[in-house]
Amino acid sequence: MAKVVVQFEFEKKTKNSVRFKEVPEEGKPPLLGSLYVQNWFAGGSKKLEVTIEKKD
Repeated sequence: MAKVVVQFEFEKKTKNSVRFKEVPEEGKPPLLGSLYVQNWFAGGSKKLEVTIEKKD
């Protein structure tokens, strides 16, 4: 099982959500791209971290 931690930073606020853009690791392409998170959870956060675990 592979585990990856993806970093995101604030991009812009929309009506009901906040858009975060991925900060890819040096020399690697983005894994997810943009991430939309609802305002009630994101609040005023400027950075997010998402862990993805691949299960076969």
